[in-house]
Amino acid sequence: MPIKVPDNLPAQATLETEGVRLITEEAAVRQDVRPLEIALLNLMPEKIKTETQIARLLGATPLQIQLTLVTTSSYAPRNTSAEHMLAFYRPWEDVRERKFDGLIITGAPVETLPFQDVAYWRELTRIFDWSQSHVQETFNICWAGQAALQHFHGVPKYELPEKLFGVFPHHVRGGRDGLLRGFNDETPVPVSRHTEVRRGDLPDVAGLSVLLESDETGLCLIRDEARRQIYMFNHLEYDTATLADEYHRDVAAGMEIGLPAYYFPDDDPSRAPINRWRAHANVLFGNWINDLYQSTSFELADIPVPRPPPRQSG
Repeated sequence: MPIKVPDNLPAQATLETEGVRLITEEAAVRQDVRPLEIALLNLMPEKIKTETQIARLLGATPLQIQLTLVTTSSYAPRNTSAEHMLAFYRPWEDVRERKFDGLIITGAPVETLPFQDVAYWRELTRIFDWSQSHVQETFNICWAGQAALQHFHGVPKYELPEKLFGVFPHHVRGGRDGLLRGFNDETPVPVSRHTEVRRGDLPDVAGLSVLLESDETGLCLIRDEARRQIYMFNHLEYDTATLADEYHRDVAAGMEIGLPAYYFPDDDPSRAPINRWRAHANVLFGNWINDLYQSTSFELADIPVPRPPPRQSG
């Protein structure tokens, strides 16, 4: 089934070119099914790129999805035009009375700041709390995963001596969790961050399940069953060239930046990288959407509902 995105969203043309199935409002009504309501709180500066990346993955799943783009009410982004934000985004204050099957919160380029120094931190903590009563499950990516883990469980983040950067092998730790259904035992995952959270700081009694982890870069994916949160610290949603674009941008700016590990063929930044993670990105988001469909209520007013135990794979 296809995804319903706002009419004339710039991502629409890209997705149609790639063969991602989109649906109009008229066609969605004719199907006479309740679509899964997914909100995307997009904190990334290049919002159109992130919209496309997330919509591409949601559009590959077998259910009809209605995507609502959300922004913070307390902070106006500076890297995206006001016209784009006004046309396609809703401030959180405008949607806080609604309920959603799923909420995706992206990363943000603020990871080296203390959480409390982020301009919209207070609003974000309110959104985290709101998700407990208005969202069936939340998928937090990169800095948002660190922020949610700190908010709900007091887990600190640590600044790294140098940026973790590349496509690193990760190992399945929670192999019987339904989120990992279809994953290989070793999975390449793009990593691009200056901070980390550590396994030793996870509270023993919180019921947090580590699902993916790397020997080189540490924690990657955690499920929080009690809070109905997923914490993903890396970037399976990235395009093939995203890390290359970051690298060449930083080099052009005169910044000290190493080559992204395991990324450019023969470590030659003049050669086009090869995407080795796309299939796992589709599997992860497909599993998440399937889990939502299995656990959420047909009546939006009844969300959230108690989750059954995570569906087992294998």
